[in-house]
Amino acid sequence: MLDIKNMSKEQLQETIAKLQAEKKERPKELFCKVSAKGAMSLYGLGRFPVTLYYQQWQKVLASVNNITQFLEENKAQFSVKTK
Repeated sequence: MLDIKNMSKEQLQETIAKLQAEKKERPKELFCKVSAKGAMSLYGLGRFPVTLYYQQWQKVLASVNNITQFLEENKAQFSVKTK
């Protein structure tokens, strides 16, 4: 843990720069993990993972065509996130 109370302004700025550089180095690709409760978490979409159980993922995957069609039909209504 960082002891920021005893750090100089320069040390704080260095630490911030280092943390920002580390954040930029994080992989942008999607990856999965099995949670402690036996669900699959999908990371890389946003700040938090999307976690569903096996049967829920199966439902989502079986509906890919419907979801894709819905996305295309409603494309103009979606907001676009930019950095």
